[in-house]
Amino acid sequence: MGDPHTDPAEQAETVIERLETEYPDSTISLRYSNRLELLIAVILSAQCTDARVNAETEHLFETYRSAHDYANAPQEELAEALSSINFYNNKASYIREACEIIVEEHDGEVPDTMDDLTDLPGVGRKTANVVLQHGHDVVEGIVVDTHVQRLTRRLGITTEERPEAIEQDLLDIVPEGYWVQFTHLLIDHGRAVCTARNPDCSACVLADVCPSEKGDGEIDLASGDRWD
Repeated sequence: MGDPHTDPAEQAETVIERLETEYPDSTISLRYSNRLELLIAVILSAQCTDARVNAETEHLFETYRSAHDYANAPQEELAEALSSINFYNNKASYIREACEIIVEEHDGEVPDTMDDLTDLPGVGRKTANVVLQHGHDVVEGIVVDTHVQRLTRRLGITTEERPEAIEQDLLDIVPEGYWVQFTHLLIDHGRAVCTARNPDCSACVLADVCPSEKGDGEIDLASGDRWD
């Protein structure tokens, strides 16, 4: 087991410092060229890999170019275009309905407030944070996806379980200037090393400060389960 800092803020600072060295080019991996494409991509990314989303949207964005296009697309047609995406029927419905609202209430433009974004079908706080940060350059929160949720618990930065509660913890722990980059760093590390089922603790630059480190630790703090 590693020897973590007792102060969560110090723990977060060490995590940021080391992961910045490990992943110097860390950034959002979804591909998009405008705010609408970003919104669509993030809706599609729920419970689906960014790589799969990028493969699908390469063709999707050539066919549908405006909120009006999505809003007027037949459900069956849009669902078929998204058929390789997890839960594609639901996501097609979310996208169509969200774009109807964007056309009717926002003059076809993706809104730029948390309230307006989370009023759209299929858009929760995580999605809204991504769109605000990368589409509008508005940073008012921290994106908590499954990687951030897992790693912040595994590293002992938070004991909260729900994404909303984890975010509130992190807002008081992570320096505001790192609210965006913190997410990208943890996502990269979660994909490369600290995976959900079989983290490679022997290759982890955070092993010595991780209370879940498999060498000596018995419990995965992310799940509360014993290591196999």
